[in-house]
Amino acid sequence: MSAPVLLLAIDTSGAVVTAALHDGDAVLAAARADHARRHAELLAPLVARVLAEAGRDRSELSAVAVGVGPGPFTGLRVGLVTARVLGAALGIGVHGVCSLDALAEAAPARLPALLAATDARRREVHWARYVRDTAGRAVRVEGPHVAAPADVPVRGLPVVGRGAVLYPQALGEPVPGAPADVDAAALARLAARALAPGADPADVAVLLPPDPLYLRRPDAAVPGARKRVLT
Repeated sequence: MSAPVLLLAIDTSGAVVTAALHDGDAVLAAARADHARRHAELLAPLVARVLAEAGRDRSELSAVAVGVGPGPFTGLRVGLVTARVLGAALGIGVHGVCSLDALAEAAPARLPALLAATDARRREVHWARYVRDTAGRAVRVEGPHVAAPADVPVRGLPVVGRGAVLYPQALGEPVPGAPADVDAAALARLAARALAPGADPADVAVLLPPDPLYLRRPDAAVPGARKRVLT
């Protein structure tokens, strides 16, 4: 008899910090907090909240799924470090999922093809292109990339995510009913399907190593050698 499944999913790739709990069949609880500068303060309470709402303890977790971005350096690192620490402490697997994949997963099923775009700051967006397969999955066929909104090849496709909210003139108006930010519940569904016994290879393909997906260098730089001021 296989061990019971209890999957924790977290994402800190954008301004929203989000967590969800999945039992292998359905999402048991989900929570989010909107604050671009407080990822480290908000994530642990959110994890505790979803566990409490589901009436479960973290010792029951069997796996952790974490959004690996792309996203800004500092916020993204918070989620990945938290996931790795939980995995090491509990002796369970930690799995990465592209955060744009989770955004596309939550897009309306009526969209046969779409772009997912998130805020990359510096007046740029992270984006990827998706098409629906015969099973209704949003499959990534291009990206992820980082670019100025005007340089994203929209080509008439609907765009979901914060990028469309911020840059509607370049990317088009946001799709009604589509998420603006990554939802850990969608990330949990992707990971649960991928980890299910006998999972379809197309579902398994979404799993990545729990490493940050940076598409450019961080703003912070290692200081150079000190200049001599005395002759």
